[in-house]
Amino acid sequence: MNEAHVTIIGWIAAEPYYAVTSNGTPLLSLRVGCTPRRYDRQTGQWQDVETMFLTVNCWRGLADNINASEFQRGHPVLVTGRLRIRQYERDGQWRFSAEIEATTLGHDLSRGTADFRPVQRGGALTDEDRQQAREAADQWALAPPAEEEAKQAA
Repeated sequence: MNEAHVTIIGWIAAEPYYAVTSNGTPLLSLRVGCTPRRYDRQTGQWQDVETMFLTVNCWRGLADNINASEFQRGHPVLVTGRLRIRQYERDGQWRFSAEIEATTLGHDLSRGTADFRPVQRGGALTDEDRQQAREAADQWALAPPAEEEAKQAA
């Protein structure tokens, strides 16, 4: 309960990576870039500050939902989750990386639109359920809008 929760607004910097761990838990990992802007009073213009990149890890149902959605490199997103700072050694130097264990992730609708499709929950998903969900999402994306379908039927 006493963890650092953060919300970031940024852009997907690399294609999301989806995998199922050896114990069957879905994981989706992606990189999000955030470029703050500051107003420079001397020039009277906005200036970009150095971009910060964060790894965002999504687990279980969130990973499945993102994987079945149309998140791609370059899309604007909002991410909320637990902040994790990792320390590691490389080339004899200590380094740090910031990661977010996401609790929610979505498109930034101030920059575009989305087509939301709720999923039914009823317990743990099997690999077969996940495959069927992916196929249904693919069919949904390829299906014509209901109005167009009605016109074609008439």
